[in-house]
Amino acid sequence: MQRIGMVANLEKPRVRETALDIINYLESKNVRVLISTRKAAALGCPEKGVAEEEVIAAQGLLALGGDGTLLRAARLVAPAGTPILGINLGHLGFLTEIELAELYPALDKLLAGAYRIEERMMLQGTVQRPERDLTCTALNDIVVTKGAFSRMLRLEVYIDTAYLDTYPADGLIVSSPTGSTAYSLSAGGPLVSPQLQVMILTPICPHTLYARPLVVPGEQEIRVCVHAPGAEVMLTVDGQQGLHLRDGDVIRVTRAGTPARLIRLQNNTFYSLVREKLKEGGSRQDDENPAATVNLETDSQYPHNHPGSTG
Repeated sequence: MQRIGMVANLEKPRVRETALDIINYLESKNVRVLISTRKAAALGCPEKGVAEEEVIAAQGLLALGGDGTLLRAARLVAPAGTPILGINLGHLGFLTEIELAELYPALDKLLAGAYRIEERMMLQGTVQRPERDLTCTALNDIVVTKGAFSRMLRLEVYIDTAYLDTYPADGLIVSSPTGSTAYSLSAGGPLVSPQLQVMILTPICPHTLYARPLVVPGEQEIRVCVHAPGAEVMLTVDGQQGLHLRDGDVIRVTRAGTPARLIRLQNNTFYSLVREKLKEGGSRQDDENPAATVNLETDSQYPHNHPGSTG
């Protein structure tokens, strides 16, 4: 690789100095490091900044931070097919590939081509409204949930054209296999191998005794119709983007057209990661700024105590 992009959560300790060290190391190997203009300015090297399109089109992308940083990177570059190497400076690091202590040997392996690519299915969500459709992609999950002071929702669910049920619940999680270890797991969903092409539908606090998580083939569509007059309802994407839903909104979730491509340098299996990482515990958004969630419609940010916030 001669052109490597970089994204970084500069709010985390050690990320700034690590990013600068990586830039110096890779440049000493005659590799050009591509950083967005905004991130380059924040790192104190504005002369290295490039347009975000150049970062996306790099031969590979380094994601410095934790799982949340990698989730954001996947949504950014998956359509371009750019492979991502996650470098963990967060807490849990379930999705990231290497720890800080392994950094330089890992970079050498990357430059030598000693890696494999693991594809992870992503989700595409569409909120259908009369005036326009709103779309999003997710690596972990797309969630419909009630606001803090709202009553229980009624969520009418179809698989393709087949009616499944109308759930009286606090919400519904549609997760990918990758997201099966995140919010869905906390809500009682199953662990699912990321090699499978499926979606997991997990009710949140359903007010029925029979409601259970459901695994759906990836080629099908999950359609959720929101019945919540006067209630505050949110759609969240990977716990990082949010949208106020309206009574009558229809959310369609399908397998995205392109997968996330993760760079793997080690021989760890999903099952060993489950055994090792889930014992450690941790937050599903351990490396994100808890102060705000991005609004899908306006790109504005909700305050920490807003129902749209995941902090």
